[in-house]
Amino acid sequence: MSVARQVVVEADGGSRGNPGPAGYGAVVIDPATGEPLAETAEYIGVATNNVAEYRGLIAGLTAAKALFPDAGEALRVHVRMDSKLVVEQMSGRWKIKHPDMKPLAARAAAILPPSSVTYEWIPRAQNKHADRLANEAMDAGRDGRQWEASASTAALDPPSARTPGTPSPVQGPPGDQAAGAARARAALAAARGTAAPAADALFSLAEEPAESGGEPTDAHPAPQQSAGAPQTGWGAAPDLGAPATLVLIRHGETALTPEKRFSGSGGTDPELSAVGRGQAERAAEHFAALGTVQEIVSSPLRRCRETAVAVAARLGLDVRIDESLRETDFGAWEGLTFGEVRERYGDDLTAWLASPDTAPTGGGESFADVAERIAAARDRLVARYAGRTVLLVTHVTPIKTFVRLALGAPPEALFRMELSAASISTVAYYGDGNASVRLLNDTSHLR
Repeated sequence: MSVARQVVVEADGGSRGNPGPAGYGAVVIDPATGEPLAETAEYIGVATNNVAEYRGLIAGLTAAKALFPDAGEALRVHVRMDSKLVVEQMSGRWKIKHPDMKPLAARAAAILPPSSVTYEWIPRAQNKHADRLANEAMDAGRDGRQWEASASTAALDPPSARTPGTPSPVQGPPGDQAAGAARARAALAAARGTAAPAADALFSLAEEPAESGGEPTDAHPAPQQSAGAPQTGWGAAPDLGAPATLVLIRHGETALTPEKRFSGSGGTDPELSAVGRGQAERAAEHFAALGTVQEIVSSPLRRCRETAVAVAARLGLDVRIDESLRETDFGAWEGLTFGEVRERYGDDLTAWLASPDTAPTGGGESFADVAERIAAARDRLVARYAGRTVLLVTHVTPIKTFVRLALGAPPEALFRMELSAASISTVAYYGDGNASVRLLNDTSHLR
């Protein structure tokens, strides 16, 4: 009978450009002593952050299996990563939708029996060893060589500082406040430390697709740019500088708005009504008078683009398009009222109201999927617009999700917020990762 063996695998991956020059790192650790048992890292050429993170997981699991080839099912591996995406997908809580991720996830799952591996999300600051390995691999690739274990200085912390201790379960909804704050801190640090070329590469002057096919991805700064836990409360705090301020405006009315019909990204893509065009003009006047908006980013749907163009014309700014800001796909419910959905799809509606993981009838998008998408968009936008004010022209569900995540509120909070057409809400993100909700559903500019 095999003797039970337990190890911890810490893995990371990054891309300088997303996609760009990429590498991964992984370390196998003795959970009792904190000593590293094996290290591995590799420069993998041009890839996305997500691909590099999955490659790091695969390498870490492979290294753990190689250390104890005869352990069989007696080997227990606890994986710790700062990639919420990989942890949630490999734990089975998030769907794997991107075609590049599916084969990588399958490779990782096949290395050891599923019952032998557990997953935990940790902040980047607790994943320094793997992060350093990944950066060493990317540095080696930059210099035209591959990473060599003999030259590595990644294991810089004393064993006592690396001891994993008792693993804690991953909790909270997709993109929850703790996870988002860690990504936002790292992204803000990268944006302040350099010109944030990785963030710039995600945008064009015309249309900007969601990176990695809509899968969330972590910014990957150099090791010295990691930050600690966000400071909370009213104690003495450092000067964090100007925040990244996201001004969230819902588009103006369409013909469907006053009838309270489901109008998402899977329907007819209606234009603004005469009322909606008037609301957009009043919003433009409001922002022109304030003089604070420096950039404009819009959902690709017509009602948002028309609202954004009205404001941009008044402010003399360009409009950037971000696919991640689109409204939820409501599937077969598109164009129907709530009462009509209740009558035709009563059981599906009840299930949808009860669980954020349930999608509307006919292959629509669940609130959990939207939260995953918006959390990734938030992190990219906060990195790009550190210290600036950006107007996001978007929809009911994305705006409510931005606010919910900033507050750390549960998914059911989505049903407890009112958002009128052309209303304004505002969330600011500071350098320590904390978020401040400053405004919700303001319609004073429409009166």
